[in-house]
Amino acid sequence: MLIPLNSYHQNTKHSYNSIRTNPNRVNWNNPPNKFKFYSKDYKRVSLNSQNENYNFLYLISGISAKKTYPDTEYYLRINPSAGALYPNEVYFQVRNVNGFEDGIYHLEVASSSAVLLKKLEKNQGIEEILGLTYSVDGFMFFISSLYFRSSWKYKNRAFRYCLLDAGHLMGCIEASSYLFDKKFEILYDFPKEKLNDFFHFDEKEFFTSIVIIGDKKESKKKSFLLYIPSLDGASYIEENISFFEKNEMVEIAYKDSLKIIDKKYQINEALFNFQKEKFQDTIFKRRSIREFTKQSISKIKFESIMNVVNQAIKSDCDESVDIFYTINRVEGLTLGLYKNGELLRVGDFSSTAGYLCLEQDLGKSSAVTFFLTTKSKNYQEAYQKAGIIGHRLYLASNYLDIGCSGIGAYYDDEVCEFIEESTMVLYALAIGN
Repeated sequence: MLIPLNSYHQNTKHSYNSIRTNPNRVNWNNPPNKFKFYSKDYKRVSLNSQNENYNFLYLISGISAKKTYPDTEYYLRINPSAGALYPNEVYFQVRNVNGFEDGIYHLEVASSSAVLLKKLEKNQGIEEILGLTYSVDGFMFFISSLYFRSSWKYKNRAFRYCLLDAGHLMGCIEASSYLFDKKFEILYDFPKEKLNDFFHFDEKEFFTSIVIIGDKKESKKKSFLLYIPSLDGASYIEENISFFEKNEMVEIAYKDSLKIIDKKYQINEALFNFQKEKFQDTIFKRRSIREFTKQSISKIKFESIMNVVNQAIKSDCDESVDIFYTINRVEGLTLGLYKNGELLRVGDFSSTAGYLCLEQDLGKSSAVTFFLTTKSKNYQEAYQKAGIIGHRLYLASNYLDIGCSGIGAYYDDEVCEFIEESTMVLYALAIGN
């Protein structure tokens, strides 16, 4: 029985009662695998060198820190992820790029390397398979989701996190592209199921987006076959048995959201103005803050952050995402609820914001608490855009020495009641000192 997409969002909402009657219980001794590996027989290109293109790739999803506990090691990456579960993988085609043979690669995060899955002849390209009328000199990134990495903990709500985290990954690609003076454009409208089959995915993994980093050329390429095994990159091993828990609701939600309706192109590009050495340091050191000091931030810093957040995102399907926020502690700005920069109601709503974020103090003690919403019919595209906006908020805040934390859990319907709008709540975030 198919579940309509709006029912998926409706059925995965949090409420005051739901989080108390349906708490998530997980076996922390057997988490899903966070890394995917192809055979050692495939050629690998190490990204640990001074080659500019290797550094460009490393700053997309490289390991940035390691924490050691008595029973485990815990790796942090450039890209944020709900619960540090990292449910996304990155593959890419590269053509005419220094340091690489033309080919199809997998970004192997654990070894900081690019795995050559298929060397391409000059007349071959994945563009033909995708139905594109041009070829790309540069990189084409393909972002996939291994949903069990997230559903292991977050159950049915995992599809939301897969999409948000995919958006964060695209935000990482955008940031690294700016740093290395590369073009950036997102493709959402492509035959996703055909690409899934081409990479020999089963239902455990699926593509959600493509990012083009390079120049479009008016030339056709021939299709080809990719002979690679179907690999399970998420299941954990228990008593020598690979364990995977199927989630029908997530799989149906993916299939039900494949068709794009009335897409609108965004042809404008973002205009950033970061000092690049400092920005690179910010990308590498980005972290989610755990608590705020309740100190105010300046109006000029807040406006600088919002200028970054509101820049255009070049794509073939630009969905409308509204940015609601409560001003809690910003010098020179009226306390209240705002929508897209416009003051809706005056008042101190910090306690309300904290309550709405599942009663977390982050939403209460912050300088600003954000709620990203949409009325879009294109679910995958709107959710991933919210992830990109969230990533910009992280980097712009951290660049100005202001903390940021993404909050993927909130009381959905009560947020709508608070903002007085019937809409889908996609993401909550908070910034502050």
